[in-house]
Amino acid sequence: MSKPTANWEKLGDKFYRKVQLYTAVFDQDLELENYNVVGAPYSGAVAIYRDEDKIYTYRGPQASKSSIDIYSCAGKLIRRINWDKGSIKGLGWSEDEKLLVVTEEGTVRCYYDLQGDFVPFTLGHGADEYGVQSCKFYGSGFVALLGNNNLISVSSYAEPRPKLLAIPPSDPIISWSIIPPAYSLSRSVEVILAIGKTLYVVDATEAEDRSFDAGPFRHISVSPRGEFLAFYTDDGKVWVVSGDWSDKLSEYDSRVKTVPKDMQWCGSNAVALAWEDEVHLVGPRGAVTKFYYDAWIHLLPDVDGLRLLTNDVCEYLQKVPDETVDVFRLGSDSPAANLLEASSLLEQKSPKADDLIQLIRSDLAEAVDTCIKAAAHEFNIHWQKSLLRAASFGKSVLDLYSSDDFVETCDTLRVLNAVRFYEIGLPISYDQYRRLTPEKLVERLTNRNEYLLALRVASYLHLPTSHIHGHWAQQKVRVSTDTEEQICSLIVKKLHGKPGISFEEIARAAYDEGRVRLATELLNYEPRAGKQVPLLLNMKEDNIALDKAIESGDTDLIFHVLLHLRKKLPLASFFRVINTRPVATALVESSALDQNRELLKDLYYQDDRRLDGSNLLLSEALAQPSLSASLDKLKLASKYIADSRDAPSVFQRQALDDAAKLLRLQEQFEKDLGPRDGGITSPSSSFIGLSAHETIFQLLRLGHNKRALKVQSEFKIPDKTYAWLRLRALVNARHWNELEEIGKQKKSPIGWEPFFNEVLAAGNTRVASIFVPKCTQLTPAERVEMWTKCGLLVKAGEEAMKAKDRALLEELRVKAGGSAAVEIERMLGMLPAGRR
Repeated sequence: MSKPTANWEKLGDKFYRKVQLYTAVFDQDLELENYNVVGAPYSGAVAIYRDEDKIYTYRGPQASKSSIDIYSCAGKLIRRINWDKGSIKGLGWSEDEKLLVVTEEGTVRCYYDLQGDFVPFTLGHGADEYGVQSCKFYGSGFVALLGNNNLISVSSYAEPRPKLLAIPPSDPIISWSIIPPAYSLSRSVEVILAIGKTLYVVDATEAEDRSFDAGPFRHISVSPRGEFLAFYTDDGKVWVVSGDWSDKLSEYDSRVKTVPKDMQWCGSNAVALAWEDEVHLVGPRGAVTKFYYDAWIHLLPDVDGLRLLTNDVCEYLQKVPDETVDVFRLGSDSPAANLLEASSLLEQKSPKADDLIQLIRSDLAEAVDTCIKAAAHEFNIHWQKSLLRAASFGKSVLDLYSSDDFVETCDTLRVLNAVRFYEIGLPISYDQYRRLTPEKLVERLTNRNEYLLALRVASYLHLPTSHIHGHWAQQKVRVSTDTEEQICSLIVKKLHGKPGISFEEIARAAYDEGRVRLATELLNYEPRAGKQVPLLLNMKEDNIALDKAIESGDTDLIFHVLLHLRKKLPLASFFRVINTRPVATALVESSALDQNRELLKDLYYQDDRRLDGSNLLLSEALAQPSLSASLDKLKLASKYIADSRDAPSVFQRQALDDAAKLLRLQEQFEKDLGPRDGGITSPSSSFIGLSAHETIFQLLRLGHNKRALKVQSEFKIPDKTYAWLRLRALVNARHWNELEEIGKQKKSPIGWEPFFNEVLAAGNTRVASIFVPKCTQLTPAERVEMWTKCGLLVKAGEEAMKAKDRALLEELRVKAGGSAAVEIERMLGMLPAGRR
């Protein structure tokens, strides 16, 4: 096995290594020099499309069709996107592996999930008029340069809101680059423009001249974290300055007259210059190392290094991690190097292994940590195992050592080795893996349709798998040629009992593919009605959507469907839909009662619910501000049920007619009994809106007996009821004389006791006493009580005397005083002793 230092190159005081990831990447017929190549971050997919400015060999009509091809780093074709939407001026990747395509007219397509589905938007701000010249991308956004030098920034792909930056000078732009918002001093995107011999920095508010006079600058590159800026001058020099422009850190003269085709940062410590088949890696203080190739090379920058891609090979260039240098550097005497050597001697069963362990005993824990970290950064499986064996040996010697890092590193390396396999083509480094997160790595495997590996990785790392199963099912409904029944049966069988599965998303994918029946069947397995119903409405399955909403018992959801149906359907069709669904009908009634009474009238009319419609008109009649409007409503309500022969309807119509008749009488009373007749001007004296009983009461109170009798006659008010109304009206108006006249009559329809009680309650004991002798149906004791309530104790005694009730007289003697007591005593004397 070759030494791990065999591919190291020293650059200043640092080491760089070039790791060969894959060979025979692309077919030799693919002329890579005629293509633009961009790679997604974290060793993601590679997108290539033909450079429209270059001449290429004609290989037939099929080959000449324009397309964007997405490959893995190992050269496996993941997706081909046919392109006929105009000239491409920008192609880039987001941090979560969305592909962004920008056309010359300013149209942007955001392709997600590597499946060819996209979300479009436009840049605006004159992009269609002046045309897009080029674009620069970062993790969550990009900047587009227009033909008039205007710059348009998009800061979010999820909610794209193109914004025009400050206007730079109109002179030709030689090269340009951007500083992402996360690393700029202003915390917004900054654009560096090479114009003439100087540099401008443009943000949202201003375009500032940095007064760099060493231009023109042919290339500008910003380090991954924005701490350094690199410029390639027209005379072949590379300048590196600090991110705040305060210090010039190094200068390198390439001594090459040809301008390199690309300049990119390799991590944050070195700059790579690429010509057709040659790469110069420039480090601090002008240190340089060179690499040569047999084919055209493309630079694909990443967060901690640089991918080098040709037809033949895909390599990764990065600074050797400090832990790896500590272990493997030639002549290293570090504890970690000695631990690795001790582990090797132990395998050879050499006693020197123990001597080395004793030598580094004091630093053994540090040596174990270093070996674990070095193993994590290693790409070669042989050296991963060697380092982990060394760490295992070291920690077995220690008395106390936590194995958490060791176990985690073993788990991580198992995952990394699996995804680095050429059939998968994700050569992600350990640092990239930590920044990407395991969840995002599983998502990338899922997007590549590597479901088995994604499930195994998720299970191994104890991550949820619902997204993987859902993605598999969505792909199944998109590409399967089986019958819809077979597809549905297979999906349900595979996903049965799996937690977190959204059948709504699977059904939506089926609907998008035009498989409406399959989508409907799949929705039956979605337990959440809130997910079922919106999609059913989109699919125009309105009746099923309403039934599902009713089954859920969620009134808000039912209202949502009803509103959708009301806007979509003619009124008659809407009523036909809800008529067979009592819950829906009840909700429509309850809401229309407060918000849309016309709709409620139409509903009652459509259902031939005459009584309900009439009641609704009656309630509106009672709420009308004018008498004429009330009468009109009552007439309409009566007409509404005119043809009905049901007993309730007949009664209702009679009641409505009576109500109209009463309103007309009340209107007449209002006219006749105006201020000239006693002045009924207060609200309490108004007749409009009163019931028949209240009308009679009001008339009697005001002394209009004949009109009261007319109302009694018109509405057939019983005599007893009328007598009660008359009594209470007279008492209320304090018409004592009229009450005395009534007391002279022989009979009363309601008897005389009510007269006594009402008048006494009004406080007039004199008039109340008139009715006591007329209460002949009462017992003497009850009449005695009535006389007592009027304060006439002598009369009460006479009543008791007449009944010869000595006990009653004795009770009255206790209550009486003065002359009344003497009189009662006399009465007692007239009764025989002991006689009751």
